Amino acid sequence: MKVSEIMTPNPTCCTPSESVQKVAQSMRDKDCGAIPIVQAGKVVGIVTDRDLALRVLADGMSGDTKVGDIITRNPQTCNAEDDVQLVQRVMADNQVRRVPVVDASGRCVGIVSQADLALAAEAEKVSDHEVAIVVERISKPGRDASRTSRSSESTPEWRL
Repeated sequence: MKVSEIMTPNPTCCTPSESVQKVAQSMRDKDCGAIPIVQAGKVVGIVTDRDLALRVLADGMSGDTKVGDIITRNPQTCNAEDDVQLVQRVMADNQVRRVPVVDASGRCVGIVSQADLALAAEAEKVSDHEVAIVVERISKPGRDASRTSRSSESTPEWRL
């Protein structure tokens, strides 16, 4: 199955120069927990509701803070034509709950969330087992995604 079959198309995006308050308002208004950050139409980062809490509120920053100051830069992405198993691997290996979907030029065309995987499992488009592996690996505490082991011991039971 292709990523395009489960992604949320045309997500709300913001630019690095917008305020964190505007981004938070967009999250509220669109009922989403992550906003891809784009510059010249291309994904340059992502910000989550958790980022706003931990990087802005917890550090006492103002709502006028530019979102570009707190984003996760160069997030892992996938393509709409990629197999869903690739986005599962990206989520599990990098411990992320949301992955922007880009076209060949890097423009944001969608986003896949952990919830999208769960809905796909409910519709029997992916297996419950695959989703369980992703959720388990995303949720492991204290794991540094940059030091993720690539050994067969830590590789999920799906094939790419």
